Amino acid sequence: MITHEQIPMVLDHPVYDLNGDKIGEVKHVFLDDATGQPEWLCVKSGLFNMKETFVPLRDADLVADHVEVPYDKDRVKDAPDVDLDADGHLPPEQERQLYRYYDLDWDSSWERANQPGETGWADAGGRRERDRMGIGRDDAMTRSEEQLEIGTERHRTGQARLRKYVVTEHEQVDVPVTREKVRIEREPITDANQDEALSGPDITGSEHEVTLHEERPVVDKRTVPVERAHMAKEQVTDRKRIGGEVRKERIDVEGDVDGTGRAYGSGDGYGSTR
Repeated sequence: MITHEQIPMVLDHPVYDLNGDKIGEVKHVFLDDATGQPEWLCVKSGLFNMKETFVPLRDADLVADHVEVPYDKDRVKDAPDVDLDADGHLPPEQERQLYRYYDLDWDSSWERANQPGETGWADAGGRRERDRMGIGRDDAMTRSEEQLEIGTERHRTGQARLRKYVVTEHEQVDVPVTREKVRIEREPITDANQDEALSGPDITGSEHEVTLHEERPVVDKRTVPVERAHMAKEQVTDRKRIGGEVRKERIDVEGDVDGTGRAYGSGDGYGSTR
């Protein structure tokens, strides 16, 4: 149970569900005016912290630098939407819906909250909201606006793998080959070869054989490594435009204004007269 003294340590701190998943961050704490104890957490969640969700505080714990609640993330995010009334109160019917949604005992809590002299549930939180808005405090008025909080989320977009497969290609190579052929060489009779020329019969028939050779191409194959391939990831930065709708308060002046006919508004401009 989170006590009143622990509220400063809760605000703007992350909230985790029973599975250890982050839900969002605490932006407001509403008190039970009957007991003065923290009763509801107002948690902002979503990509740009655009969604506000109420979570019961009765079984929540402050652990180190975060808050843990006994509900899973999806249940909290699907809780009924809540709109505070003009005075910053949590309307009874919406609070009843929250009690039903979180399976809490509404009847006993409602009876305790509406005892004589009590002003209702979440009244302290309502007063805090009225102070933030500048209602009933002094003659000044606070102007607030929503601002976009831009961030990024990492998503899986695909995968890549290296795959080796075999293809068959036909290659042609020009190979030089040699062959033998017969050529008749004639020489005249000289004193040097006359004895060899007259060593045989005078006139007779004869024949001589010569064996011829040639080279023929042959194909053999061997496997050799030619390269290595591996995958490496690199990051590239693109620019994408993203936007969202934000609400901004404007301050107008009714009645008499100064001689310029304009009244200065808080923040980024001037209000107009009516």
